[in-house]
Amino acid sequence: MKPGGSFVYMDKRQGVKTLDENVSAQLGAAQFETLYEQYADDVLRMAYFYLADRHKAEDVCQDVFVKLYTHGHTIEPGREKAWLLRVTVNCCRDLWRGAWLKRVVLGAPTLELIPSQDETIEQKEEKAELMRAVNKLPAAFRETVLLQYYQGLGISEIAQMLNLPEGTISSRLSRARKKLSVLLKEEEQGE
Repeated sequence: MKPGGSFVYMDKRQGVKTLDENVSAQLGAAQFETLYEQYADDVLRMAYFYLADRHKAEDVCQDVFVKLYTHGHTIEPGREKAWLLRVTVNCCRDLWRGAWLKRVVLGAPTLELIPSQDETIEQKEEKAELMRAVNKLPAAFRETVLLQYYQGLGISEIAQMLNLPEGTISSRLSRARKKLSVLLKEEEQGE
């Protein structure tokens, strides 16, 4: 955010642009800032889980809020978080589709868990083990697990967000839990 309340972003086709508060016919500046304060951390975390790169996650977060600013008028009241997370997932998918990211990032280490200071060593180890297992899941399973257990969304919200039937989401969650159980048992036996 630039001093004076305008947001600066890079448009791929037209260069540097400024989102002026005067341009805000689509979404009020106060409403935009409120939504940003409420959901920016969730958007950033979701992007980080997908991309395992803080800088790329920050870029996605910025892109998501530029889209909110320019297309915010199309969002149903009360559905802002779901819309933001759906756009985040789509932006991350777009990045993953890029050949450069596939070549460079696929060999990178998995996501690291940032533990809370009041956790015991055993709790930290269990969470780290769980995150390693979640990172080994196929993308579709990992996505639904993160949306349900990390973002706290229900099956119907996830289904709406991903434009999939609720049965598909339930099935993915069930299969993901079974796969996680197998992965955790394998890791336990490997120790």
